[in-house]
Amino acid sequence: MNLYLIGHAFDYETEKVVKLFLPETPITRLHEAPADDGDRIETRRIPETGGCVFVCCAQLDGRTARRTRRLDGEPDDKACELTIGALLYGVLAELTGYEPPWGILTGVRPTKLMRSLVETLGQEGAVRRFRDVDLVTPEKTRLALSVAQRQQPVVLSNGKMSCSVYVSIPFCPTRCSYCSFVSHSIEQAGKLIPDYVELLCGEIASTGAIIRALGLVCESVYIGGGTPTTLTAPQLTRIARALRGALDFGQVREFTVEAGRPDTLDREKLEALRDAGVSRISINPQTFSDAVLARIGRRHSVADTIEMYELARSLGFDNINMDLIAGLPGDSREGHLDSVRRAIGLAPENITVHTLTRKRASRIVTSREDYERAADMARTLDDGANLLDKAGYGPYYLYRQTGSLGNLENVGYAKPGFDCLYNIYMMEELHTVLACGAGAVTRLKHWNENLIERVYNFKYPYEYISRYPIVEQKKAQIAAFYEKYF
Repeated sequence: MNLYLIGHAFDYETEKVVKLFLPETPITRLHEAPADDGDRIETRRIPETGGCVFVCCAQLDGRTARRTRRLDGEPDDKACELTIGALLYGVLAELTGYEPPWGILTGVRPTKLMRSLVETLGQEGAVRRFRDVDLVTPEKTRLALSVAQRQQPVVLSNGKMSCSVYVSIPFCPTRCSYCSFVSHSIEQAGKLIPDYVELLCGEIASTGAIIRALGLVCESVYIGGGTPTTLTAPQLTRIARALRGALDFGQVREFTVEAGRPDTLDREKLEALRDAGVSRISINPQTFSDAVLARIGRRHSVADTIEMYELARSLGFDNINMDLIAGLPGDSREGHLDSVRRAIGLAPENITVHTLTRKRASRIVTSREDYERAADMARTLDDGANLLDKAGYGPYYLYRQTGSLGNLENVGYAKPGFDCLYNIYMMEELHTVLACGAGAVTRLKHWNENLIERVYNFKYPYEYISRYPIVEQKKAQIAAFYEKYF
């Protein structure tokens, strides 16, 4: 699809809006007048006396649509960007019959934007901006506002020197068909695990030394993956001891481990996590349909999920999260809602609902069926949210992933008092997150500005192991950041 950008330089922003409607269509940006009359999208900024006129028009499958809007004076870049986005939204919604629920918002953190707008415009002004300018539906506007309000106590308690620690275990028993994370199956990379754990404990020790030297306060620790419980019980214990030796756990408010897949759990591992002082775990069914589990490559049953959940309860875990995914292959609207009901019936403290993120496809143009499926997915998520609300679960964090069906969201729901602090710190970018392990990314956050610098570890375990001295060398960037800004 040719995207013509004439008289302005909002290339990236314009293409992002187009991708809301045509996510799988390759886009070619052009800065000259169209040379053909085939399917295309045009955006123009035309200077006029006392202002300028924006024109957006598109032709898809032989149908055309056009919108114009005049701005007086000398509008700033943000006003121009929003104008082009709104006009494009109108044109493409007319031609496709699809209206993305999040309007022209393309960022992954809509609640961060909502919180910022409330601070500058007040609650009513922020809501009007979401609805009238960003074209967000009333349902999604309420969701963003509700999450932002619930997060406020955590935002206010976040200290200037606060930080969190993330530990990456990028291994899984098998790779699920829908997975887009950096993870490696035991069959492929199992032999690397002993060396990986050895070096990871060394990096944890180095990170702890940096925290002490800088006077940082570690608020939360999160071990994620992959599936951390792919490791043996002794390996999990060793990593936990490394963390306790490196960090002041008297200040740590939350210690989470993604126990994840039930087929990686047993009594010995759960006891190891309990004895290590882990305060929050995830046991993730993804769905309560055995047929769907088999289709996506999960080597466990619904019964396995329930068994491990009940075992964790019996061992004293009182803060458990369960992940569900809407839109899994072979699942249905009612199937997903049944999974929500069954998760509610088990009464975990957290239930996180993800929208399936689709992989790249070979189709050039998104089909009418895709639009209908995206609209149905939005209704399904709203219905699931209603079920969770009635059961006493409130939304406490949300984010969106590139490529999610319908540009929809992932939402964490929790019973009162059980919001996952790490999820809020991370997704709202409230403070520094120091990350250890392969594929981990340290995010260094200025305490009073929207300034973030990143330090990247090597992506793959074999790189991490073979080039570990460079991992240690990169940690000098952490102290340099704090010396510069703090």
